[in-house]
Amino acid sequence: MHGFVAPTDHGWYQYFLARQPVDEVNFWRPGGGPFRALQPGGPFFFKLKAPHDGIGGFGLFARFARLPLWRAWEVFGTDNGVSDERAFRARLARLSSDRGARLHADTQIGCISIAAPVFFPPDEWVAIPADWKRNIVSGRTYDLSHGEGARLWRDCLDRAAAARVEWAVQAQDDARRGAPTLIRPRLGQGAFRIAVMDAYGGACAVTTEHSLPVLEAAHIRPFADGGEHAVANGLPLRRDLHRLFDLGYVTVRPDLRFAVSGALHDEYENGRAYYAMDGRRIELPHDPDARPDADALAWHAETVFRG
Repeated sequence: MHGFVAPTDHGWYQYFLARQPVDEVNFWRPGGGPFRALQPGGPFFFKLKAPHDGIGGFGLFARFARLPLWRAWEVFGTDNGVSDERAFRARLARLSSDRGARLHADTQIGCISIAAPVFFPPDEWVAIPADWKRNIVSGRTYDLSHGEGARLWRDCLDRAAAARVEWAVQAQDDARRGAPTLIRPRLGQGAFRIAVMDAYGGACAVTTEHSLPVLEAAHIRPFADGGEHAVANGLPLRRDLHRLFDLGYVTVRPDLRFAVSGALHDEYENGRAYYAMDGRRIELPHDPDARPDADALAWHAETVFRG
């Protein structure tokens, strides 16, 4: 198994250290270049930049996406490591390699979603790899089965397990039995949104609309009601349909057909555009595992839909 050590902004680290535990963080890159160093579940280590040389925490790689700035804020919000969008833009501008360039809403940035991150206080920082070179800018991959990679993995797991982080305790037990193994992370809210949109090719499942600004990833069964941040519990919907779906005026039945409640007409004396879609079969992902869960659809139709 491999892990990735990434140079990390100290302000970003401090923001999350003060707010943990957090389910997910966006380790963003101003340049927007691809990230192919890890498989999902691979450990991602936060190596604080000089003069704060130390490993300030780690987490599990979940997903990568290249997003326009406005979408990165919409998807991850404060999980970007700042309190508001203005601060996000300012941090991006400060860390960009081309500091003279003007940032626009459509400026592309790389978004590396890290699940279940753990942040260590300064007195618990883990020593950086002995062979780390100061001219490394983007990061470096390490084999976690031997040498400095194994030491880094062991030391980080020890600190996280001592803090009773569930996945770290499991990983520590697995490591003691043999070689380190990947831990499939639970998706956070941001990674869920990206994964759902990717699964459906960036299109609304009902209308096939592709305009990103009007599309959202909807939970079929909300997280607050026992639903998971899983692709099979999601649907990409146009924003108006998402709102109607959450309020129960529309649904997708287990037979994968869109349905519109009569309550929309009864309460608002309107809805003609939506009734024209009634009975339409939704578009499906190519991956069968990503298709809507029938039990979740039945729950929504029976519990939320005003049929």
